[in-house]
Amino acid sequence: MSQYLAFVAFAAMLAIAPGPDTFLTLRSTVAGGRRRGLLTSGGIFAANVVQGTLVACGLGAVLARSETVFTVIRWAGVAYLLYLGITTLRAALRRDAAGWDAGPTPARRGWLPVWQGFLCNITNPKVLAFNLALLPQFVGPGAGVPVLLAYALTLAVLGCVVLLAIVWAADAASSVLRRQRVRRAVEGSTGVVMLGFAGALAAEA
Repeated sequence: MSQYLAFVAFAAMLAIAPGPDTFLTLRSTVAGGRRRGLLTSGGIFAANVVQGTLVACGLGAVLARSETVFTVIRWAGVAYLLYLGITTLRAALRRDAAGWDAGPTPARRGWLPVWQGFLCNITNPKVLAFNLALLPQFVGPGAGVPVLLAYALTLAVLGCVVLLAIVWAADAASSVLRRQRVRRAVEGSTGVVMLGFAGALAAEA
């Protein structure tokens, strides 16, 4: 139990560190309110569960060792972060301050935040590499799939809790954050950060 608690404490500190998921959730909440922020964080959580399950079942190691597959994931992540960064900057510069999803129909728009969150996380090879590096340090060699899965899901839940806190805080401060000037500043900053993450990920290739 003490080993698991140590893992929870360490994972919680890492979950607080800002990354693409953090900024995407913040921007989604500012642009579309609490519901959109929750949908985005739900997509991110689903992707975290998928990546954690792959690691627990041993498929994550196979993917990480396959240079071709890992390279494809990396460049898909770079492309998607570039897309998010450019689109967010364009939204910040629009005079009507419209969001990313001004074009799709209402039915498609409802699922858009979920897919944005899912793709932002699933195309980030650092998440897979992080799971592969972190879990063995705490579970030790010879751990079964149930134990690995429990640790991986704990990591996903902690990340989701942090994102929910961001949604709650942004929604609570909505009267300030949704002012046009502040909203554009949030969108512009998020766009720059996303481009920065894309550049860093591309440089590592």
